Amino acid sequence: MSKRPPASDIPAPITGSIPIYQEPLETARPSKQPLLWWALIVAAGSMLTAMTFPGQTAGLSPFTDPLIATLDIDRTAISFSYLLATLTGALTMPILGRALDKYGAKRALIVIGFLLAIVVFSASFISDIIGLTASYVGLRMTGQGALSLAATTLIARTITHKPGLALGIVGAVGSAGISLAPVGVERLIAFTDIAIAWRIEAALVAVIVIPIALLLPKDLPQTTTETGTHIVIVPEAGYTSAQALRTGMFWILASSGFMVGMLSTGLAFHLISILGAQGLSTVEAAANFIPQTVAAVAATLGLGAIVDRIDPRWGVAGSMLTLSGTLVLLPFVNVGITGIIFGLLLGAAMGSLRGVEAAAFVRYYGRGHIGAIRGIATSIGLASTALGPLYFALGLSLSGSYAPASLLAALFPLLVGLGAMFVKPPPGPDTLEA
Repeated sequence: MSKRPPASDIPAPITGSIPIYQEPLETARPSKQPLLWWALIVAAGSMLTAMTFPGQTAGLSPFTDPLIATLDIDRTAISFSYLLATLTGALTMPILGRALDKYGAKRALIVIGFLLAIVVFSASFISDIIGLTASYVGLRMTGQGALSLAATTLIARTITHKPGLALGIVGAVGSAGISLAPVGVERLIAFTDIAIAWRIEAALVAVIVIPIALLLPKDLPQTTTETGTHIVIVPEAGYTSAQALRTGMFWILASSGFMVGMLSTGLAFHLISILGAQGLSTVEAAANFIPQTVAAVAATLGLGAIVDRIDPRWGVAGSMLTLSGTLVLLPFVNVGITGIIFGLLLGAAMGSLRGVEAAAFVRYYGRGHIGAIRGIATSIGLASTALGPLYFALGLSLSGSYAPASLLAALFPLLVGLGAMFVKPPPGPDTLEA
């Protein structure tokens, strides 16, 4: 790479990024990483993300009806237990984010792997609603929250060449694995019982997550990132979480995660009932997860492949507008093509945000405090997943239909999408007061 020019000759930063200086590709050599090493880190991140399934809604849903029967509790009680656990787990994410910055993703993943295996194994001894709530807290905290945040932070801090593509692949493969988990978990429960199923899950976590974490390299600092026709040097220090919270773009990114988390979880939780009210059979409604998964994987990979070359906020805006369109379409869904379109749009909304979200935080705020920053955003997104099922349930209770709740909800992602287009990206950290 050519020598750094005098300060007076340094061009202005690219809007929407946080470089300390840039130079044309013709005179600069991008910092590339060995393809095999890059692929192995991405594969590790993908597997770790898929292994969050014991704490994800998809992985827990097959246990719901057997738990209701075994513990002799009603659906309202188990739903409230789930909501309380999800909100409790969300509160720990900012603390975990700061720990990731201090100790590194590798150390954190080793600890999280041990804790998740213990929590899943302990769940096999549940005998009452109190034990169930405690297990839900642990599963949501370590599975959906901690392991997911640590896996994406690992990629954000170690991958220096095409990080957006890497994050897109991890998101796509991980989400595909999570989507397939309910089938395997349901069969496992059917052939054994709840306790044995959870013990087998605990063994899988122990033999997959912990060895991967132990074999990972320590986080490597970022030096250069190729963006369009320039090499952008991203300062390792970056924004602090307090500085990031004072920017409008942080709240746009956090709000988009909140919208996708709340509304997609609410729709998924009640999908059989929602689509049943539109005339679809139980089998047809359940099959809607197929176009959702296909579209989500395609959108995550597609946006991840190009996010290194575009301003991520356009991906955020696209996700929000697609989600709004999905909610507007819902009252008009029926058997046939409209049901498939609904599934494709919902999957595209989730996948497109997943493809740009982590890369957007790195682009706008640097890597130095990325764990703390994303920990706060993850906390907000995780909390939103507890509210979605309740929102649609109340909508049905108050109006006798899901349509009013869906149409009202469409307004909020629309506003976030418009905000993404008009809120200016944050300036470089060198312009901030210490």
